[in-house]
Amino acid sequence: YHCKDLSGINGEIRPGIVHRLDKDTSGVMMAAKNDAAHIGLAEQVKEHSAKRTYLALVQGNIVEEKGTIKAPIGRHPKDRMKMAVVFENSKDAVTHFNVVERFGHQTLVECNLETGRTHQIRVHFAHIGHPVVNDPFYGYRRMDFPIEGQALHSKSLDVKHPITGESMHFEGPLPDDFKACIEFAKTYREDKRK
Repeated sequence: YHCKDLSGINGEIRPGIVHRLDKDTSGVMMAAKNDAAHIGLAEQVKEHSAKRTYLALVQGNIVEEKGTIKAPIGRHPKDRMKMAVVFENSKDAVTHFNVVERFGHQTLVECNLETGRTHQIRVHFAHIGHPVVNDPFYGYRRMDFPIEGQALHSKSLDVKHPITGESMHFEGPLPDDFKACIEFAKTYREDKRK
């Protein structure tokens, strides 16, 4: 809202948007004020020098403290609205994760994207049997978590300023509905211990 004229590279519908977030994913997003900045920022995303960090609340107990999911992503062979881990007509996809906290039936993970495929975190965690909580596409249909969409948040973004080269760090505060999901997971864990 500080800019009257954003970069026109993505047209009138998405002016200035350098990378997008899935519907119902909260957090930090990148927009460019002009075309030169847009090109510079998009190049960082393409070359994987922009660091994008996400928080995801996923189903199940991930045993490992950290890991890497390396599995190619392409269109789902039967449902063209979805993406899937497939080995034909796909692109390499790599997601690194660290466990932040375990709740018994859910795990809070921090994810860093090495690549940026459509629905990457959601597809990768569903692929390893730990779909993102409340994910309408890749998760379980009926859940009681207090959030409208998937429990996925774009936590932070680290880039170089496209003109000056200065290192820049941006963070998006965790929204109330995501915090409520974490509390719900803790309560569920405590209930199961009684």
